Amino acid sequence: MSLQLYWFIPAHGDGREVARPRAGGPPGVATLRRDPDIDYLSQVAGAVDRLGFAGALVPFGIFCEDPWLVAAALSQRTARLRFMVAFRPGLLSPTLAAQMSATCQRISGGRLLLNVVVGGDPEEQHRYGDWLAHDQRYARADEFLAVLRGAWSGPVDLDGEHYRVAGATVMRRPDPPPIFLGGSSAAAQRVAARRADVFLTWAELPAQTGSLVAGVRALAAEAGREIAFGTRFHVISRDTSEQAWAVADAMTANLDPALVARTQERFRRSDSEGQRRMAALHGGRTDRLEIYPNVWAGYGLVRQGPGITLVGSHDEVADRIAEYHAQGLDHLILSGQPHLEEAYWFGEGVMPALRRRGLLVGPDGPDGPDGDRPDPAPPHRRAGQRPEVSVR
Repeated sequence: MSLQLYWFIPAHGDGREVARPRAGGPPGVATLRRDPDIDYLSQVAGAVDRLGFAGALVPFGIFCEDPWLVAAALSQRTARLRFMVAFRPGLLSPTLAAQMSATCQRISGGRLLLNVVVGGDPEEQHRYGDWLAHDQRYARADEFLAVLRGAWSGPVDLDGEHYRVAGATVMRRPDPPPIFLGGSSAAAQRVAARRADVFLTWAELPAQTGSLVAGVRALAAEAGREIAFGTRFHVISRDTSEQAWAVADAMTANLDPALVARTQERFRRSDSEGQRRMAALHGGRTDRLEIYPNVWAGYGLVRQGPGITLVGSHDEVADRIAEYHAQGLDHLILSGQPHLEEAYWFGEGVMPALRRRGLLVGPDGPDGPDGDRPDPAPPHRRAGQRPEVSVR
């Protein structure tokens, strides 16, 4: 299978920093922040659409705008981009989720994807009123997805431990959107093998990721199913490797050591297997962060979520993506800060390199044979040029 590349909609806001610089650090662009208003998110979505990405993840979290509403709004401002809406079972009923997804699928013209995440930060789960333990949340997700899929073709009944429904259905049967289920634990793997179309996990080193893929593929085969696999990481791609590493180094140059320590302690308390694995990549160290060729662990020092960043020239990043693809990963969800500029760096630099390798087909972006070349100055350049951003 060829690669399917997705970008990220920064529904929590955007900026150039991994975290705020420490007190007394140098002022400048690292302190700037972009609010996630609809105009800015539309710029990001428009760039991703024109560059030929398959879709974009719209994240869920207590400090994010609502992903359903963001996706619905952006679907009306884009032509072909698909929106991967993240949500958590247990915070809405499966029948309501079936109804919401059916409606989104219709009003977007069939451009909805679903990203099921059970949550891994106990503090955030409690903010939402969810006190179930880790494995119980996956057991609930298993029942949730049984009802969700059943309601799309309904009616369906279920008398389970977490849900009891009778006659769950929707007004009009939708074209069922693909289900991407995220996780790393054994509980996540079991549910994905039974219910998901794509199993998502945060990227680790290529060999570790390949081992995980093989195990879940075997579980799916036992259930009589075939599923696809994907991962999530950040990217910093430039014309030269030196330029890319200069950007990476600048992002963590002024981190407050106390912030790093507090963040790592919080990660150790997480009940997310994936988050623990991300923390283990660097062990809290702030040096020696290139843990594999072109693989940088700097984000994971102070940021929850994917801890790996691919850093290098366009060809180096393409080579590393090819290595992950060879491990069985066909769906890659990418991001980079700021998301508008980094989408262009990746879309105009790495995507052509992947096409030359025969790894990327599908809707053509500006460098594809049928793509229209974007305006010489896309929105972020017209608003105010920065010397480190190049739109070629």
